[in-house]
Amino acid sequence: MGLQALFFYLFAFVAVASAFMVIWSKNPVHSVLFLILVFFNAAGLFLLLGAEFLAMILLVVYVGAVAVLFLFVVMMLDIDFTELRAGVLEYAPIGAIIGLILAAELIVVVGGSVISPEIAKSVAMPIPALTERTNTAALGDVLYTNYVYFFQIAGLVLLVAMIGAIVLTLKHRQNIKRQNIANQVARNPKTAVEVVKVTPGQGV
Repeated sequence: MGLQALFFYLFAFVAVASAFMVIWSKNPVHSVLFLILVFFNAAGLFLLLGAEFLAMILLVVYVGAVAVLFLFVVMMLDIDFTELRAGVLEYAPIGAIIGLILAAELIVVVGGSVISPEIAKSVAMPIPALTERTNTAALGDVLYTNYVYFFQIAGLVLLVAMIGAIVLTLKHRQNIKRQNIANQVARNPKTAVEVVKVTPGQGV
């Protein structure tokens, strides 16, 4: 067994074990920490495959932003997870059906190369050799040439989702003094200054 194969099995084992602990841990903070560990090991697998750009994106975007955001949200929000788990059995049949569908898709994708080895040779856009083109440049060629419209649509969907999340979670509390920029800009000396006549010997 070579050194590369040893690291592959190490990263794969830790990633699978951490993914199992994400759904097994009772503490949500521990689940997020195990999720970060999954991302690190997945980045190691990408490095072994020669896709260093995807590995860095996984660490910077998912670990540096998404996972840390999840961690802070879970720690800051007072969520009653016992109440959330109370009705989990009601959705068990739907979850089982979705799990079976995903398992069938994985079997078809992974087992396709075993059943029909010629599928790998019929790839429309094969990965170029590293001596000819780096994987970062090859990924950019495919993403911004063949799938540029889908890339723009995905960006619009994420933008709409972000705006929707802000609108749904924005709550205006009553009896709280808020800043109104339009009123501040449109004010004049008559509305900005109030002259009060104070009677001698009395306060305002």
